[in-house]
This record gives sequence, structure tokens and C-alpha cells, in this order.
Amino acid sequence: MTTDSTHVTIIGAGLGGLTLARVLHLNGIPATVYEGEPSPAARAQGGLLDIHDYNGQLAVEAADLMDEFRALVLEGHEAMRVLEPDGTVLFEKDDDGTGGRPEVYRGELRQILLDSLPAGTVRWGHKVSGVRALGESRHEVTFADGSTVVTGLLVGADGAWSRVRPLLSSATPAYTGKSVVETYLYEADTRHPATAKAVGGGMMISLKPGRELFAHRERAGTLHAYVGLEEPREWFDAIDFTDAAAATERIAREFRAWAPELSALITEAEGAPTLRPLYALPTEHRWERVPGVTLLGDAAHLAPPNGEGANLAMLDGAELARALAAHPGDVEAALSAYEQAMFVRTAETHGADEDGHSLEDLMAELHRARAEGTPNNAGVRSTHT
Repeated sequence: MTTDSTHVTIIGAGLGGLTLARVLHLNGIPATVYEGEPSPAARAQGGLLDIHDYNGQLAVEAADLMDEFRALVLEGHEAMRVLEPDGTVLFEKDDDGTGGRPEVYRGELRQILLDSLPAGTVRWGHKVSGVRALGESRHEVTFADGSTVVTGLLVGADGAWSRVRPLLSSATPAYTGKSVVETYLYEADTRHPATAKAVGGGMMISLKPGRELFAHRERAGTLHAYVGLEEPREWFDAIDFTDAAAATERIAREFRAWAPELSALITEAEGAPTLRPLYALPTEHRWERVPGVTLLGDAAHLAPPNGEGANLAMLDGAELARALAAHPGDVEAALSAYEQAMFVRTAETHGADEDGHSLEDLMAELHRARAEGTPNNAGVRSTHT
């Protein structure tokens, strides 16, 4: 058994856990990150993230990585278009560089965080099989290979299905009633020019009740689409996603009345469509202070996609590190300060979505603007997946 009572033990090498480790390192606080994946390249890290100037970029600044971050930004990709299902443009806005939400690849952002840590900080191939309290603020983490570590400060940065969360809360994620099917079109400017034109230079949104199409323009003319459908899990279970052609045909059937340049994001997609059911924790998820352990990111406040998840996880990591640095020798004071601020921050973000920032409200706002003769490039509030 390895005893690790002075280091911060972080479970999960996602953006939140790595930001925590980086800002701890800058403050001279040792940390070890345990990650179940065997290597940084074991799994694709997803597509583009918009990193906001009011939360995610604050974390990047705390990590002293702004120069590296700016080098990752895809210029022009903050552009946005909102289309009717028939292809009519309701709203469009070019990227003028002042939006405060630059787009970067998740994997590249993760890599600059990994590169900023001392060698050996991340222990790959350590999949957690169990966690238990030992008393006196100590916890034991057991890994799938039978090894264990005992720590005086355990942080669950291990996502939606966190192994650490049960130490603090009995809450589990519930299905939101919607799933997303992910698709790709490659070299779209030459192979799918009508769809490439419809998507534009950044992000495209099109929706009607219960059905949504989002698409991001990535590098080399790649269009990365997210097809949202409000249906119970049983509806998706009836589709054989191992049969790419059959799955594509079934999903496309739900969008057959849409403009062909939009439905092509499904019908012309390359490779198998990927199903991603959406889960969330209760909006008011909280817990009482438990000595020696806390959570960040999706482990603490998993929400339906709203463009804030990665940003909040990174800010959680930065703020937790700052709290620990501000309370040397008093871990409990640091954790209490961090959690109370994090609960408020999360409530404000989720509350904003509940108070009229839904996609349906955006569409209604755009329709009103159109009816009133407002130009479709006017300053109508934008949104993001």
C-alpha cells in the first residue's frame, strides 16, 4: 500500500483535473493525477470547445498558459448561423474577434495542460475500482490492478459516473430525455459544398420542437454535427447502431422534411453515427462538507450540454487550487471556501439557462426580430451547445 497523505490525489485527467494539477504546481503544492485510460492517445478527445472569457479563460490565465492557448484558437470559428429547417437564414454573425468565446480543439487544450505538468504527475492505466473512507480525513482508492493509495485529500475529477462522488452524495445522473447522434462530413467544401455553405465558417444551429441539428466547421473542411432528438432511451435502444447504414437511415427519417443541405449532415455522413445519451445531475446538487474529499466538473454538477461544462470544470480546478494555496495547513477551510463558491457559481450558470436562455427561446427571439424587420445580423443573443 502506498500512503499519500501530503499530495493532492486527483482522480481523472480531464480538463478540470489537469487544470487543478497545473495551478497546484504553480503554487508549489504537489499532486498526483490517476487516470484509467492507458495513455493520452487512448481515446479521441472530441471536437471543438468555445472557451469563455468569463470562466474558462480565467482558468487558463490562472494556469499561466494564455500564450499556448491563443496559439490553439481557430480564427474565424466564432461565426454563427441559425437556420430554419427549410434552410432560411434567421440569424448570422461573423467572427470579428470580439466575441470572447474562441474555439479550440479539446484534445489540443488537454495536451497543453499535460505538457505543463512535471513528468510523472499523471499515472496512466489506473482505473478506479473502489473508494472508501478510513477516518481522520483519509481515504483509500483501489485500482483495477489491485494497487491502492491512501490520501489525506482526494478530488473527484472523474466525470459523470464518478467513483468518488458516493463519498459525498447519493445523487446519480438521470437521463434528460434527449440524446445526440454524432456525425462527420470530411472535405465538405469540395465534396458537400451546399452543406458547407449552409454551415458557414463556424457553428450552425437549426431546430424545431424535439429535433435539433448543430454543426461545427473544423479544420480541413470537416463538418462535425450533433443531431439532437428528444426521445426515451427505449426509442434509441430499438436502433442497431452497429449497423451504420440502418442507423443512419432511421435517424435521417426524422429529418426528411428538412432542407437537403441540412439533412445531408446525416445522410452523407462518413463512418458510423455515434449515439450519445445525455444525462444530468439534479440542478441543485449539493452535499455537506466531508473531511478530506471534494469534487469538480461533471462529477459535481453534470448538466445537459450548454457550452459551459468544460469551462466550469477548468474554473473549478483553478479555484480549488487557489483555495488550497490561500489556506496553507487548513485543508478543510480551503475545501469549504471552494465548495460554497462553486455551488453559487454553478447555480448562477444553470439558473441562467432556466431563466430564458433555452434554444427554443432563442428561436422565438429570432422570429420576433425577423417579423419586426430587424436585420438577421443584428445583435441577437447567441447560444451554444
